[in-house]
Amino acid sequence: MGKDLLNLNNISKWYGDPQKRTLILDHINFAVKEGEFVAILGKSGCGKSTLLRIIAGLIEPNEGEVLYQGNQFTRTTPRIAMVFQSHALFPWLNVLENVELGLEALGLTVHQRRRQALEAIDLIGLDGYESAYPKELSGGMRQRVGFARALVVNPDVLLLDEPFSALDILTAENIRNDLMELWIEKRIPTKAIVMVSHNVIEAVELATRLIILNHDPGRIVQEIDVSLMYPRDETSHHFQDLVDQVYTALLSTTEHPADLKKGEKTKIVIGMNYRLPEISIHKLQGLMEALSEPPYHGKADIFAIAESENLSAKDSIPLIETLELLGFAQISQGDIELTNSGKVFCKADILESKKVFAYHLMRHVPLAKHIYHVLQDNPKKHIPKEKFVKELENLMSSEDAQKNLSIIINWGRYAELFDYNNQTEMLSLENPEEVHPSLDT
Repeated sequence: MGKDLLNLNNISKWYGDPQKRTLILDHINFAVKEGEFVAILGKSGCGKSTLLRIIAGLIEPNEGEVLYQGNQFTRTTPRIAMVFQSHALFPWLNVLENVELGLEALGLTVHQRRRQALEAIDLIGLDGYESAYPKELSGGMRQRVGFARALVVNPDVLLLDEPFSALDILTAENIRNDLMELWIEKRIPTKAIVMVSHNVIEAVELATRLIILNHDPGRIVQEIDVSLMYPRDETSHHFQDLVDQVYTALLSTTEHPADLKKGEKTKIVIGMNYRLPEISIHKLQGLMEALSEPPYHGKADIFAIAESENLSAKDSIPLIETLELLGFAQISQGDIELTNSGKVFCKADILESKKVFAYHLMRHVPLAKHIYHVLQDNPKKHIPKEKFVKELENLMSSEDAQKNLSIIINWGRYAELFDYNNQTEMLSLENPEEVHPSLDT
């Protein structure tokens, strides 16, 4: 690898006032060298996209600095360009005009802008569509325009914020292949690429280095070098081992998952301020049932079970996190295994499974236990939702407080611990006259 292009030094970002601030990123340090393709992965809400926007100069960090070739990075640095998840094109401009837009800040003449824009459009495979408007293009073609607009400035560093996630599988694969061809054959002057992704397979396929973030707040928990030659074979043992390693790191609750001994289990211990995974109970049940049945019989490779159930990493990671959080599964060395409680849940009928879920929700999620006991201690057995929102706002942002409470309400209603009236915005005990001895501790 070559010299450092970017240096991120002690980058921290938070929102809110000092008393109730929500820490998003906590002292992020890494360098991006010439010739590197760096992929940043992590659970939803870990601050990946925020970090990428800080690198791009779109957001200022509260602490730390970004250096570009050893100098303080500024918003006007022209050698860094970004492709967003959505194409973000101006609908009233045609393809050529949208691409030219990226050149206006460089002070080029009209003739120079036109020539460079046409070259970028041709490079990205859109020759002949210069006069077309975004509404006339498919999603994949619109995203190609986004790539052309970024590449037209000949950036040293190309930033990609989940650029393939909104595309269908075949279109995403085609654009990925075209990008890698341009990159490997050095048909673009770009010296390094930094990509945010939820897709583990995509990251292992493309990147030379993986940076994995924890969340609450976002911290680097592991860096993995990928030394596989291009093009990479997804069916090879080396590729599969890397995928397992990444899944283990993403789902680990330790600060240094690589230090875990073989077979060692981790245990999730959370507080009231833990940002809960936003998952569907029905999908959770479906994954558990699939895991309990042949050919898995309660234990499976995380990647294999996710692939067989057609789950992307973005969908599977929150589901697996929730299973581990509730004590229904354990994660170790890239495998997921149902606990005895998970097996009991799978075998139980509807009413019994709700009781099992309620017990584990109360045992492992402090917010659920808190709401249940506050309702139980209230003479009327019902309390405005706003009371709990205000409590949570002392621990996290208003947005996260609302989201966390909505998640726990859904889980609590499924478990028949408490109910919620959308019209009155009141929480109440599901069965006020009924006390659950097993839960009342």
